[in-house]
Amino acid sequence: MDLDIFKPKAPPLFGMDISSSAVKMVEIVDSGKGVLRVERYVIEPLPKDAVVDGNITNLEAVVETVKHGWKKLATRTKNVAMALPTAAVITKKIVVPAGLRDDELGIQVETEANQYIPFALDEVNLDYQVIGPAPSNAEEAEVLIAASRKEKVEDRVAVAEAAGLKSLVMDVESYAVQAAFDLIKKQFPDEGSEQNIALVDIGANVMNVTVLRNDQTVYTREQAIGGSQLTQDIMRQYGMSQEEAENAKRTGGLPDSYEAEILRPFLENLALEVQRAMQFFFTSTPYTSIEHILLTGGSAVIPGLEDIVGSRSQINTRVANPFASMQVSPRIQPKKLLVDAPSLMVACGLAMRRFDP
Repeated sequence: MDLDIFKPKAPPLFGMDISSSAVKMVEIVDSGKGVLRVERYVIEPLPKDAVVDGNITNLEAVVETVKHGWKKLATRTKNVAMALPTAAVITKKIVVPAGLRDDELGIQVETEANQYIPFALDEVNLDYQVIGPAPSNAEEAEVLIAASRKEKVEDRVAVAEAAGLKSLVMDVESYAVQAAFDLIKKQFPDEGSEQNIALVDIGANVMNVTVLRNDQTVYTREQAIGGSQLTQDIMRQYGMSQEEAENAKRTGGLPDSYEAEILRPFLENLALEVQRAMQFFFTSTPYTSIEHILLTGGSAVIPGLEDIVGSRSQINTRVANPFASMQVSPRIQPKKLLVDAPSLMVACGLAMRRFDP
């Protein structure tokens, strides 16, 4: 079985993102005249430690969560597009002679892959896509190779199958985020052309910073800080269970002292980490500016974060909403979608795979 990251797909499917805290599903349809509509979505929380560092550690728990989510999603579609954690995939650009036949290209890719991949090729799922002519030489072509350990792919396929679903596409989380970003960049001047845009993805445990320039990743960095820290602080301060703390964090209802004692210091700390990431970017690349910060991930919507990051960094900061230019089906509450949107970047990008040429 190949990775199928780059194969064109046309049948209806929905995007399913298995993160460390939840299973997120999004279905997007074409409502005619090229206008897209968010048809339905679901965020189904996972039990603690069912997924650790992108690895499925409790298969039954994840399967149960997927089943519940799919039932709530209430779609007829059983085809899913899924993604591997970015860290589980090795990607490499190679240069090959232009005009190779498919079989010749396959052999060339395997030969090259052998040098870059620290596993035996029979333990690996391999896929490739021809990007185009090599910049330095018209007689050569650039090819992007993607490889992952078979068990990483098989675990996710097994979850889908055990839940009665069919995995059609296996993408990579970073590519899915980029597909969602393509929907957002229309909101920037000149669609973000010639600008450095920092995607700051704040999950439960990790903050990922990716700087994009003209659709190319020019920098990435991972820092160990996330929204679960705020949850822990709330649990400690107010003697709550994890579930109570998570709910209180989202819906409010905490004592008046919460903002000054817990929330503000957490936000200050997070904004400081974002600033540090920007400094690392400036010192390790030739660039001296970032034009926009886009906050994504489940913790992006913590009240006050957007303002504090913007004022601390002096960079135009906004919370990501890949659905901004889409219609919204009557079964979705627009207000709720706005809150959930930044944590649905991967699932949204995966859902867009049904429109691949």
